[in-house]
Amino acid sequence: MNILFRADSSSSIGTGHIMRDLVLASQYKKDNIIFATRNLKGNMNNKIIESGYNIEILNSNNIDEVNNIITKYNIDFVVIDSYDIDFKYEKELKTNNPKIKILSFDDTYEKHYCDILLNHNIGANPKKYKKLVSRNCELRCGEKYTLLRDEFIKEKKKKRKIISNINPLKTIFIAMGGTDYGNLNIKILKTIKKFDNIKVNLVTTKANENLKNLKKYVKGKKWITLHVNSNKIAKLMNKSDFAIITPSVIINEVYFMEIPFIAIKTVNNQKGIYKYLKNKKMNIMKEFSKNKLEKYIKKFK
Repeated sequence: MNILFRADSSSSIGTGHIMRDLVLASQYKKDNIIFATRNLKGNMNNKIIESGYNIEILNSNNIDEVNNIITKYNIDFVVIDSYDIDFKYEKELKTNNPKIKILSFDDTYEKHYCDILLNHNIGANPKKYKKLVSRNCELRCGEKYTLLRDEFIKEKKKKRKIISNINPLKTIFIAMGGTDYGNLNIKILKTIKKFDNIKVNLVTTKANENLKNLKKYVKGKKWITLHVNSNKIAKLMNKSDFAIITPSVIINEVYFMEIPFIAIKTVNNQKGIYKYLKNKKMNIMKEFSKNKLEKYIKKFK
């Protein structure tokens, strides 16, 4: 089977779409995988190439370019993971290529024209899609369909180290998205530094436009370790007492690893997970608040 993944990454879009697509792609080991993506600033296209997949660079989001790729590779199955592609685009793609099957990622409860809809976030509600997709659409919603890299499954099998309550050193895992869209990393670190016996592992990527300032801030601070483009995320999580993250794809990983967390919403597409966590009375923030973050940290101290 020839499978086309249509997704983008950039400093503004983030890296989550490509990262979860790579997990899904790894499940089709016997098939031919092609990625169609734009060459946007701060993209993760190198990650696609490193993973051994063919890549087609798009000049725009014009549907004609994707149609040409479908014809070129005789595509059977299209995976769409983009907020820039809507119902109308999907319907036209299907009309132009009636033999293909379409799987659409969704985490904001939008209308789709697809054969399979995948919302792999915890708390995803299939009932909300009743009027958003056709009756024949296969719904894959919730924790059962969570896409996890092998590193998390392997690391979960290891026992977490229990830290003594006598003068405990607390290790905090921080991940505000690969691009830190809300530019919150330094604000969070400035809040944390007021607490004693704290160690921080902060993860980000080269796509982070604030990386230069972040490196400057952490320089000389032995209590902070900055990890850029790390391939040991699961291991870092497992060594942590709690995490400070966004209510995005990473929630699925932290939830699976059973790590206590504080989540700070930074963009609108995190609204669904934010509401779910709020209803569960989790440590969730609609936006960054220094005082509220201090209050939550004290819970874990």
